[in-house]
Amino acid sequence: MKIQLENIQPNDKSSFHLLHNPKLNDLFFWHFHPEFELVYIEGANGKRHVGRHISNFKGSDLVLIGSNIPHLNFDYGIKTEYHKEVLHISESFKEKVFTEIEELEDVYELLDNSQHGIAFYGQTKDTVGAAMKQLQGMTRFEQFLKILQLLKLLAKSDEFELLHTNPIINDRANKQQERLQKVYSYIDEHYSRKIALEDIAASINLGKEAFCRYFKKSTGSTFTNFLNQYRITQAKRLLLTGRNIGETCYECGFESLSYFNRTFKKISGENPSDYKNRNR
Repeated sequence: MKIQLENIQPNDKSSFHLLHNPKLNDLFFWHFHPEFELVYIEGANGKRHVGRHISNFKGSDLVLIGSNIPHLNFDYGIKTEYHKEVLHISESFKEKVFTEIEELEDVYELLDNSQHGIAFYGQTKDTVGAAMKQLQGMTRFEQFLKILQLLKLLAKSDEFELLHTNPIINDRANKQQERLQKVYSYIDEHYSRKIALEDIAASINLGKEAFCRYFKKSTGSTFTNFLNQYRITQAKRLLLTGRNIGETCYECGFESLSYFNRTFKKISGENPSDYKNRNR
């Protein structure tokens, strides 16, 4: 799995794209995309990491994420059974439709506010979550009408909190995302060997200290923690293909088997051999 811009391809050039119960709990998928995202998850406790906001949710969560805001998959690390629905709304649809129809002006404002990241709770969360679970069985036109209805409900709701005080959007958004993409690509290309902080910082023309500040501000994580999480994700994939623990350790860039074992358990909650046996 590469850490990069997620390329979402709506079917038949639809303005909406549905993902019904996708399972990514074993993957650390820190990503962004131009599409707005409405995600609902239930039956689990997990981490909500959107932009610079990090918090925990219990039982269920409903979050609207604005265009190009980096976020982590909401099911990362979850070990219990859960259900998830994801709806993507094309960026162009906002400008083409919601600006032209007076009755949908509040939906346009809702999508504007989504650049803060919006978490919904209470009856709003329950109603919208239940409705999202029914979308998969509808015709395309029925989906279209129901999604408009759900967005209207969200726009009128007062059961929400903004995840950031200021919106995560500005004229430099694309340039910033390109810069972060370079970092992700560097990690993906070099994670199997030692990565010197000076080298990855130089790849985006920053010094070590400036890079560390930039990375923490952009991702909410230190570079070391992020790199370890990515390496452990890759390690899980190798273990599932039959690699032994020693091979996996060194192929994922760890220089010490004992450090690999400690890091694996810290991030996954179990040691590599238990993980391998459980998924055999």
